[in-house]
Amino acid sequence: MKKIINAPEDFVDEFVEGILLAHPDLVRTPGDDLRVMVRADAPLAGKVGIVTGGGSGHLPLFKGYVGAGLCSGVAIGNVFSSPSSDQILQATKAVDGGAGVLYLYGNYGGDVFNFDLACDLAELEGIPTATVLGRDDVASQPRERKHDRRGVAGILFAYKAAGAAAERGDSLEQVVAVTEDVVEHTATIGIGLAPTIMPTTGKPSFELPDGEMEIGIGIHGEPGSRRGPLETADEIADHLTSALVDDLGLGEGSRVAVLVNGLGATPLEELYVLYRRTHRFLADRGIEIVKKYVGEYATSLEMAGASISLLELDDARLELLEAPARSPFFREG
Repeated sequence: MKKIINAPEDFVDEFVEGILLAHPDLVRTPGDDLRVMVRADAPLAGKVGIVTGGGSGHLPLFKGYVGAGLCSGVAIGNVFSSPSSDQILQATKAVDGGAGVLYLYGNYGGDVFNFDLACDLAELEGIPTATVLGRDDVASQPRERKHDRRGVAGILFAYKAAGAAAERGDSLEQVVAVTEDVVEHTATIGIGLAPTIMPTTGKPSFELPDGEMEIGIGIHGEPGSRRGPLETADEIADHLTSALVDDLGLGEGSRVAVLVNGLGATPLEELYVLYRRTHRFLADRGIEIVKKYVGEYATSLEMAGASISLLELDDARLELLEAPARSPFFREG
């Protein structure tokens, strides 16, 4: 597959530099390391900082959600690889406003290891930290093992909640509580149609025969719950949405936010076809859709496919979602 890149080993630094040059009013690097980016006005005195991070290849995930009402900083790894503990510590120190720092990222082994190490290093610097893991992928583990689930596109809702709570001046303990509450009420499931091609090797991240789809695929190409012949858009939407409704225990009178997310190579038109059926599926069951998001929010380079996320809403969660936020890839409020 053809790609618009220079040297593969320079890919990450060059796209990060592009973000910094395109959005200097929103983000900056606090030092010489392009793998650390913070909001332009960081640190905010007396407010909780929020640091995220993870592998590259998922824009706008991680890097794209640094800004007002969202994350304060990000540590950036190579494609599908964790950032280092030193980069996470740099971001932590750059966003620390004296109220502590929340680590908010997806539940993946390498990220957990390096963020935990950064937590120990931050403690030596006198910076209190706490951790909340995005773990919304219902296909990765059953409900009784939900704390072991992968974090995927639904972490957007956690970013909004944490960012809004920090902006209004909540303590670190309070920010953790509202973010955990949103994570607990979020569920996501995706479908893969074609793999991504790794820029460093030029090889696909997984193999999927023509005419087949994989339900529950992860954003790195991790195996899903099943493979089978490609279904219609309505059949796909019904299967995905039904799994989310069952997992969250939703019923008549429930309120939700819906996120229909493209994985990188799916046309926006197809995402709206999925949203159309998802909307009708929920409405037929008396489930009210209060917030709607359709587009690319967490990708896997040029993987073909999509995911659907639901967040069960109450008044407190809705208030957090509706708070103003602005970053290079998010405009709302």
